[in-house]
Amino acid sequence: MYMNIAIDGPAGAGKSTIARRVAKELGYLYVDTGAMYRAIALFLLRSGVDLSDEDAVSKQVKDCHVSLRYREGQQEVLLNGEDVSGLIRTEEVGNAASASSIYPKVRDQLTCLQRELAAQENLVMDGRDIGTTVLPHASLKIYLTASAKTRALRRAKEYEAQGKAFDLEQIQRDIEERDDRDMHRKISPLAQAKDAVRIDSSQMSIDQVVERILQLAEEEIK
Repeated sequence: MYMNIAIDGPAGAGKSTIARRVAKELGYLYVDTGAMYRAIALFLLRSGVDLSDEDAVSKQVKDCHVSLRYREGQQEVLLNGEDVSGLIRTEEVGNAASASSIYPKVRDQLTCLQRELAAQENLVMDGRDIGTTVLPHASLKIYLTASAKTRALRRAKEYEAQGKAFDLEQIQRDIEERDDRDMHRKISPLAQAKDAVRIDSSQMSIDQVVERILQLAEEEIK
């Protein structure tokens, strides 16, 4: 049986960064499910479909194929064969991912792929519903969170480092709205699994969070 570590939490909590570091330290495969949903969102945005129309989205998504590829240890997200890793990290795509991921057809398509990966590898997988829905029997479950203000500041620093313009207040509003959507959607809402370890990273560094999760993983492995 493979060791699966599930890391869930709200947008901007640092899940991808932390999960990637933990996977590297353990020598495990890293699966960024958020990137997979963002790839589908990019496809839907390009198609011009109304994201509030479930039937239209469900029909359109049938023509969308998302897969993962690893080159030199780096995960690449492929959308119908195109590497879109550098195109899916905008606020527009993130908001579209939150809006479209509420639909069963979208979730079913990716959940099957995610479970197949977990059945074949030791891995660290992060997202919104990994420990509650995708991998309910994961060896270790983490719920990583931080205050909305902290998450907004982190996102703003990313934009600043990239030389992109940003509105801090708007970023925080987007985060709070996304939290509300994710936590109240009918299908697989964002929630802490009963057996998950909660880690609030508001006052923690990346190294501290990684160290804490590695300690928990080592205890589970033993």
